Amino acid sequence: MHEIDVETDLLANNNAVAQHNRDHFAASHTYVINMMSSPGAGKTTLLERTIDALVGKYKLGVIEGDVQTDLDARRIGKHHVPVVQINTGGACHLDARLVHRELDRFDTSQLDLLIIENVGNLVCPAEFDLGEHDKIMLLSVAEGDDKPRKYPVMFHSSRALIINKIDLLEHTNFDMDKAERDARAYNLDLSVFRLSARTGAGMDGWLAWLESRIALTKAHGG
Repeated sequence: MHEIDVETDLLANNNAVAQHNRDHFAASHTYVINMMSSPGAGKTTLLERTIDALVGKYKLGVIEGDVQTDLDARRIGKHHVPVVQINTGGACHLDARLVHRELDRFDTSQLDLLIIENVGNLVCPAEFDLGEHDKIMLLSVAEGDDKPRKYPVMFHSSRALIINKIDLLEHTNFDMDKAERDARAYNLDLSVFRLSARTGAGMDGWLAWLESRIALTKAHGG
């Protein structure tokens, strides 16, 4: 019982800070996404291509979450957008407190889109609300099409699923229809995009969806 109480208190405290973050984003009409995946699924490559497509039209900011190093933040910084690195020091996910602590480093009133790249992990990130508008799940074809059934919370909590690295599909046994079907079994409202962040194939649908979400937030705030 004590262990359950500790976990309940931890999530309650996180959710309180997440609501503060959410209020902050709503006040500035900044659309915020929490990008989640396993390590190596291609989050940073997708982020780079997304930034390059949108940076001339929108004001963007990025929070990079990793256990150690600032390698991804340095990659993103080359694309001329403000970026903040958060190192968790061993934790497998970002939490609302870590995000809140860095918000003063952005002028969110000037941001249309804030992208949070979470720590690569298929379990913990989905359990912690950061105050984002939408969670985005990235699954690469190299990982196997069984991941929705093995890690249902990640897919249930997401607004959109990106199936990445479709350029490698012929070298895998990945069944995209099965993966999408299994993911939708946990989330009927899931938007699904099949693309290759490396080649750019299929990016148009993802970018159009993202722009529609930015516009909705600009019109209605939170």
